[in-house]
Amino acid sequence: MIKVVRGNPTPEELAAAVAVVQARAAAAAAAAPGGRDQGEEWSDPASLVPRRIPHPGPRAWRTSFWPR
Repeated sequence: MIKVVRGNPTPEELAAAVAVVQARAAAAAAAAPGGRDQGEEWSDPASLVPRRIPHPGPRAWRTSFWPR
């Protein structure tokens, strides 16, 4: 159910918004079976472990953007 809280959208604008929501839901559903569920990411214990910060040096920039 979609509820318009503010404004008065035209039927075309509302249809476009619904199409975007449906496309995002379909993409999330297609991606979920192959890997971790995006909704469970916040409860992952690994997210509580502090990241190692690279030591200053000439090659520190290489590790500054490593994923967890």
